[in-house]
Amino acid sequence: QVQLVESGGGLVQAGGSLRLSCAASGRTFSTYAMGWFRQAPGKDREFVATISRSGGNTYYADSVKGRFSISRDNAKNTVYLQMSSLKPEDTAVYYCAASPFMGATVISDFRSWGQGIQVTVSS
Repeated sequence: QVQLVESGGGLVQAGGSLRLSCAASGRTFSTYAMGWFRQAPGKDREFVATISRSGGNTYYADSVKGRFSISRDNAKNTVYLQMSSLKPEDTAVYYCAASPFMGATVISDFRSWGQGIQVTVSS
């Protein structure tokens, strides 16, 4: 398994931007599809975005499409989530996750998880 550590969260005003980073341990990072998920208080964890092993394919939840961008740097063992035009409803704990399955998009496909990082968007 791969160990994941998120960073870059915090408090931002509506309309602002944040970039989350997720650093992975190990030398096999490029063999994992990577994803970002989020969980708001009282709600289930939900899919945000995923990226393929090479970074050539990305997939987004409708709620963030056009506002968020996922990318990865396999040389740095890091995946990013650039969040723009943030809304109060984006407030949640954001989790980075890794999947050994190509094309993974559902939570059950992801086997390694970070500890999560808080993102709060004020109105």
